[in-house]
Amino acid sequence: MEILYEDNHLIILNKCPGEIVQGDKTGDVPLSEKLKQFLKDKYGKPGNVFVGVAHRLDRPVSGVVIFAKTSKALARLNEMLRNREIEKTYWAVVSGDPPPEGHLIHYLRKNQEKNISRAYEKEVQGSLRAELKFHRVTSSDHYHLLEVNLMTGRHHQIRAQLSAAGFPIKGDVKYGARRANEDRSIHLHSRKTVFLHPVKREMLEITAPPPADALWQALQGISK
Repeated sequence: MEILYEDNHLIILNKCPGEIVQGDKTGDVPLSEKLKQFLKDKYGKPGNVFVGVAHRLDRPVSGVVIFAKTSKALARLNEMLRNREIEKTYWAVVSGDPPPEGHLIHYLRKNQEKNISRAYEKEVQGSLRAELKFHRVTSSDHYHLLEVNLMTGRHHQIRAQLSAAGFPIKGDVKYGARRANEDRSIHLHSRKTVFLHPVKREMLEITAPPPADALWQALQGISK
């Protein structure tokens, strides 16, 4: 469990790909429950420990996840998320031929049964507007590292929009990648979050190193 920040109100982790943030139909133990036990053991707390899930990352995605340690902090984080007051930056390793920078606008419609979102160029019934900007950080022989900033927060937004634009994320076979990664992760990483602390009212900037696989490390090395 890699802790990026902790105080009395918040704990921010660097999630490993494959972890689920909150319980789902698989029945696997979620990160929120593991965190409760970790805090209980760390501080010797009797009874239940409060851990509030402010937001989630898809299971195959890695990076910054914010948890609240108090109900007060959770309520304020939820309000900040609704008001788009938490800035999130992602890294994505993609194939194809992305331009040096781009601004994508699509309309996403979620298929609940298949847990997938389809991107449309124009608004269709049941769709929601999705917008992001990206720039290319660096490239290797076969892949490109993009830095992505979200203007909206939609289901599988980055995955669906980058795929629709012709550069799917490495390992993301659900959205057009040629093959899956061996560990079933995808090369999408919540790299950085910037926001005003919900209680202390001081600015926080939290950065998470990407997973330690060879491609992430190679592209990160080239980008320095």
